[in-house]
Amino acid sequence: MTGIAQHTGAMEALTVGQVAETFGVTVRTLHHYDEVGLLHPSERSHAGYRLYTGDDLERLGTVVLYRRLGFPLEEIRELLGADGTQVVEHLRRQRDAVEARLGQLSDLAESIDHALEVAMNDRPATTEDLKEIFGEGYQEEYQDEAERRWGDTDAWRQSRERTAHWTKEDWARVKAGTEAFESDLGAAVRERVPAEGERGAELAERHRASIEVFYDCDHAFQVCLAQMYLSDPRFTEHYEDIEPGAAQWLHDAIVANAARHAD
Repeated sequence: MTGIAQHTGAMEALTVGQVAETFGVTVRTLHHYDEVGLLHPSERSHAGYRLYTGDDLERLGTVVLYRRLGFPLEEIRELLGADGTQVVEHLRRQRDAVEARLGQLSDLAESIDHALEVAMNDRPATTEDLKEIFGEGYQEEYQDEAERRWGDTDAWRQSRERTAHWTKEDWARVKAGTEAFESDLGAAVRERVPAEGERGAELAERHRASIEVFYDCDHAFQVCLAQMYLSDPRFTEHYEDIEPGAAQWLHDAIVANAARHAD
C-alpha cells in the first residue's frame, strides 16, 4: 500500500493499463475487482476509456492491503462499506489472529531447530568436526600414515568399522575420556607412584580400555604399543608434554601389568 499511496492524491486520472504498470497489479486483477464491485473506475476519457481517479487509487491501496492480510474479497467489500469503528475492531481482531499465528510459527521454528539439532548430532562426524574437537591433535597426514602402516591389519579394519558411524558427540566423549586418563597419568608420574604397583596396573588397564574402544587389544598387543611410545619420537613427545617421564612410566606400567596377566 505504501507504494500506491505515494502515487495518489493530486495525480491525474489513469487508464487501466497505466494503473497496472504504475502500481504493480495486473490488468486482469483490476478487471476482476471491477466485476465484483470492489473498485470501479470513476471517470471516462473523451475516447471512452475508463479512468481511475486519485480516490479510486486510494481505494485500490486499501484493497491491496487487505488482500495482503489474507482477507477474502467478500470481507474486503464489507470493510470498504463499514464505518471507522467497525474497521478498527476488525483490524484489531485480525492483528490478534496474526499474533497468534506468529506464536504458532515461532513454536514450529523451535521444533524444526530441535529436529535439526537431533539430525545433526546423529550424523557421522566429518573431518571438520574432528578438527574442531581435537584441534591441533588431529592431523590428516597422521591418518594417512596410519592407514599406510596398518591398513591391512585386523585392528585397522575394526577401528574403521567401529568409528564409521560415530557422531561428533561420540568423539567428544572419547576425547574427554582420554583427557581424564592423561590427567591421572601425569599426576601419578609427578607423585612418583611406582609404575609396577596397583595404581600403575589400574592406569594400564584404563589405557587398554581406551584402545579397545577402537579395536581388540590384548595385553601382548598393548606392550607393542608401549614400546612404540618410546621408539617413535612423536608419541614420546606427546606423553612427555603431559609430564616429563610419562612415556617411560606408562611403558613400564603396561609391561608390568601384562606380566601380571601372563602369570
